[in-house]
Amino acid sequence: MAGPTTAERGERQKLESGPPRPPLVGRLRRFRRLIILLSAVVLAGAAAVWILYGSPWLRTEDVPVSGVRVLTAAQVREAAGVPVGSPLISVDTDAIEARLLRELPRIDSVEVVRSWPHAIGLEVTERTPVLLVEKGAKFTEVDAGGVRFATVPDAPKGVPVLELALSGRAAPSRFPADRLVREAVRIAGDIPDEVARDTRTVKVRSYDAVSLELRGGRTVEWGSAERGRAKARTLLALMKADPGARHFDVSAPTAPASSGS
Repeated sequence: MAGPTTAERGERQKLESGPPRPPLVGRLRRFRRLIILLSAVVLAGAAAVWILYGSPWLRTEDVPVSGVRVLTAAQVREAAGVPVGSPLISVDTDAIEARLLRELPRIDSVEVVRSWPHAIGLEVTERTPVLLVEKGAKFTEVDAGGVRFATVPDAPKGVPVLELALSGRAAPSRFPADRLVREAVRIAGDIPDEVARDTRTVKVRSYDAVSLELRGGRTVEWGSAERGRAKARTLLALMKADPGARHFDVSAPTAPASSGS
């Protein structure tokens, strides 16, 4: 039997040795393309860094303020200390927020917004007083969370004044004055809006003996701060049913009473 021919042996050697290797020129071209691509990426990155940090195009130029009611925009800007003229991307918004909350206790929350290309916006939410604590000739504003955040010379309209009328036995050690103030704040936060506008004084005689003095000489016996929402609903219903009454008692909201009509 005859062996393989010379041509057959050549084909077998080609199959065993695999595909032909690419020429050196092709490999050099691919390497140059890779170098060019990497260089382009590095240059693009450097350009982006320069635009963000070194160019005059993205600098902080404006600090708009929104949401202020009692505070002024100028007060907020001054307390914020935004570095005008610095690269917008380098402004520390967390530090500005912390500084505003520390310097202006009237601010309940603030959102510091980076607004491209030139602004740092300050969106302020001020605290709303629900009760006033008289202090000499001035008034300390207290919000619904019990935070005493500002002292003002004149009582804001529509905000009741706290009156502590405690006897020696009315404030045992478990109900000190600070605790009673917090309870009064809870009650002030539960007073219906229709009634709150007419409430002049929240009078605390003890933990479970709190009353409201309204305009026109009307009074509301509220009791403790417990079941505040139920008492609010009952009070509105009672006032609607007996609009001429002078005295309302919702200390037990399931058994309310009115008198003096």
